[in-house]
Amino acid sequence: MKWRSETLKVRTPSRVHMGLIDMNAEIGRVDGGFGLALEEPGIEITAKKSDELFVKGQHRERALDAALMFMKANGVEGGAELTIDAAYQPHIGLGLGTQLVLGVGHVLSKLYKIDVTAREIAESLGRGGASGIGVAAFESGGFILDGGHSTREKGEFLPSSASKATPAPILARYDFPDWKIALVIPKGKEVSGKKELDIFQRYCPIPKADVERLSHLILMKMLPAVVEEDIAAFGESVNEIQNIGFKKIEVELQNQAVRDLLTGCQKASFGAGLSSFGATIYCIVDDAAELSETVAGEGKIMFTKADNTGARYVE
Repeated sequence: MKWRSETLKVRTPSRVHMGLIDMNAEIGRVDGGFGLALEEPGIEITAKKSDELFVKGQHRERALDAALMFMKANGVEGGAELTIDAAYQPHIGLGLGTQLVLGVGHVLSKLYKIDVTAREIAESLGRGGASGIGVAAFESGGFILDGGHSTREKGEFLPSSASKATPAPILARYDFPDWKIALVIPKGKEVSGKKELDIFQRYCPIPKADVERLSHLILMKMLPAVVEEDIAAFGESVNEIQNIGFKKIEVELQNQAVRDLLTGCQKASFGAGLSSFGATIYCIVDDAAELSETVAGEGKIMFTKADNTGARYVE
């Protein structure tokens, strides 16, 4: 695609992280994740060349840090004016950090004609150390399953923020059906930084039996449901996952109001789950009115659908 000017605008998806698979690591791999890219909310970044580096808009400091790291890693001499035109809240389970960092790196690579992939940008900017879902969501969207990390590369249970591992390999990626998805965002606990690291250190390894049960459920129920567009089976899978392994821990660490709301959302939809540590709850819905009534007064709600494209440039 040819551009009529030196001004570029990129839009990223958001993502729900449905779970980490193997936080036992007995057979030589750790992490492993599965999740889904979403059309809304998203991040929009406008960029043009400038003599100096300047960032304005939401999450300015975080975007500026990413820009400085990218330019240093790639030997860029010059500057850019970046504007974060749209974004969303961090630490609510929708993957803002990875999408923002990748968006900044990607738009700078286009401005300065640097041939790098999303995965290479993630490696240079320290993203994807636990899960490959955010990087893959940016790259191609869809429903994603990643294979985690060899324990030779990553020998400890660590969140992405504390890990230097490279983004995990993608084992499967499918276009997700055109189902209505609701995001319910209540007031809940925010988990990041040292708090997140402490949780990994305290609760892992999880029992091997939980890993085996979750793997069976993903392989023989959730993935076939995506391929066959079986919304009922997919929803059942999501509900079951909330009570298994590391996801069960994430749910239990949320406050009682969020846990009660999750139960209510499960009853008012095909299935509902906590994205990452939350507090965002994602729901596969049919009757939006019933879910809205369930959520009333307990949190914000928005309706969206899967993003099967990934980040893209917009006019």
